[in-house]
Amino acid sequence: MDGTKRLHGWAIAGAALLLCGLLAMMAVDRVMRSSAIDDAMASADGNAQILASGLQSELQKFSLVPPVLAEDPDVIALMKGDRSRAAILNRRLATLAEQTQAAVIYLLDADGRTLSSSNHASDDSFIGSVYGFRSYFREAMAQGAATQFALGTVSRRPGLYIARRIGNPGSPLGVVALKVEFDALEKSWRASGRGVFVVDGSGVVLITSNPDWRFHALDPEAATNRNREEDLRALGVARFAPLELSRRYKRTASVPLDTTGHVVAPEGWTMHLLVDPSRYVGGAISRGRLAVALAMAVLVMLGALAFYLRRRREEAREADLARRTDLLRQQLSQANRLATLGQIGAGISHEIRQPVAAMRVFAENGEKLVETGELDRAKGNFAQISRLADRIGTITGELLRFSRRGTRAQRAMPIGQAVDGALLLLNDRIAGLDVEIALPDAEARAIEVVGEHVRLEQVLVNLLQNALDAVGASGRIAIEVATRTDTCLVVVSDDGPGLDQAAMDRLFHPFATTKEDGLGLGLVISQEIMRDLGGDLRAEPSESGARFVMEVPLA
Repeated sequence: MDGTKRLHGWAIAGAALLLCGLLAMMAVDRVMRSSAIDDAMASADGNAQILASGLQSELQKFSLVPPVLAEDPDVIALMKGDRSRAAILNRRLATLAEQTQAAVIYLLDADGRTLSSSNHASDDSFIGSVYGFRSYFREAMAQGAATQFALGTVSRRPGLYIARRIGNPGSPLGVVALKVEFDALEKSWRASGRGVFVVDGSGVVLITSNPDWRFHALDPEAATNRNREEDLRALGVARFAPLELSRRYKRTASVPLDTTGHVVAPEGWTMHLLVDPSRYVGGAISRGRLAVALAMAVLVMLGALAFYLRRRREEAREADLARRTDLLRQQLSQANRLATLGQIGAGISHEIRQPVAAMRVFAENGEKLVETGELDRAKGNFAQISRLADRIGTITGELLRFSRRGTRAQRAMPIGQAVDGALLLLNDRIAGLDVEIALPDAEARAIEVVGEHVRLEQVLVNLLQNALDAVGASGRIAIEVATRTDTCLVVVSDDGPGLDQAAMDRLFHPFATTKEDGLGLGLVISQEIMRDLGGDLRAEPSESGARFVMEVPLA
């Protein structure tokens, strides 16, 4: 009866705990969702500030060119009627456009006719074309400086025109005009996967990572007060369709472009960075739920501890087991290394026995040669003994270094050192299987990384051991080395049977193995080693065989 009551009480307590956990999880979901959205917005604000500063700096670079050219003696002479300066200025403008990466730089007289241009040698040269109808020309002549975002009359490519008057307000001689195109900038935005666009004061999209958004309006009603004739002439659009964004974009981070002190862009330009908080929200909710689950687990464990207070001896045994488990975890990497040495021990023994046997033969022959007075030939035998001794020293030194316990400080080292060390330890097994090893060239092996020789070598040995198991006799293994940004990539691939998707999914899970006698810890330990060194280890899909990639920080 008492037992039934206790069981009933525990059932009620368990149901209450489950209900509390569900309520707590709902509350945590709301809190974590709100926090994730705030984090996403904060991150987007920072990124938008960086992007806006980059665009602002780029525009300011171009804004300096027209004022300087407007004061140039050759330019002024050309505008005053000295047409002999045109050829010289054509070449100068072409060079300046190439240096600044401006789309085109050209000089217009007081009637808007192009007298000199950086694209003078191209089929669509501006020479002789009249641009007096452009608003940037009219405003620059009247006000001294102007800008206008428009399509090219010939190329129909969008860009920002920056103009500067030549001469004084009372007697203007003409205008210096420069066109900036943003193809490279927009391409970099697209490559980053970000939704970025810049709008003018009416909310019309001008520069964008998505070309389909260009010349659409955030608020079509706000764009109704624009000069439709001018828009049709400059942008090819008289009415602006509303900008339709994907539903996943909940908000935008916007940064006004500061034009104070610089004639860079029309007043009111604003950069927008779209925010997709879903990836932040999903991760935050998962972490929150995990925290609730862990808290519930802790409560359950505390209840179980109270229930089993009388079993102190068993609890002490469990605590001792936990301490031993922790100690074993610390020693796991060392055990894996020593196990690897055990697997290749026979091969290493063979690598040493051969030089020792040869040394004995050379020594006996050398002794006989000395007795017969053939000292030169005896000297050659002793030189061979010295070379073989160096070979044994190299092998035993690598074995000693590989087997040492503990970790050492990371340092700059050529990646080839780790590759050579791993191949030295596995040389006999490679030769016995007659496996072809494709190695990186000397230049790639000389790439310097920041790492620890022994642990990098341990990872390579594990990967090569797996590859040798996979390919068997007469197979092929390739070691490739490449760089990407601040990372060195070491790729180990083979032509074995490869891995199916199920094996790939659980590849780096403890005790998951495709070998009958494997423990499933080698890859887990190797990945932890690489992450501890500031890199990573991953498997990549391959058309044939298996392919593993080590990421190592560059020196």
